[in-house]
Amino acid sequence: MAKAVWNGVVLAESDQTVMVEGNHYFPPESLNREYFTDSSFKTTCPWKGLANYYSLEVNGQANKDAAWVYRDPKTAAEAIRDHVAFSGSVEVID
Repeated sequence: MAKAVWNGVVLAESDQTVMVEGNHYFPPESLNREYFTDSSFKTTCPWKGLANYYSLEVNGQANKDAAWVYRDPKTAAEAIRDHVAFSGSVEVID
């Protein structure tokens, strides 16, 4: 079971994560969405496509652009569609 933890709170927990490039991608139903807000930040990966970001807020603390999702990935990354991964500022325990 993988857990994403930041500021003492479990942001996501699942035994169904997908590992890509050393990151656990958590399925959408595993997220505690109350801590996530959409960010305007975006990046592009040559083989995965466009990543949209989330900022986190836990116990009054903000963690800007700390998670990302591929909502419409390229074919090679279809396995992580709508799954969320976290930056190094979030502890992922597996």
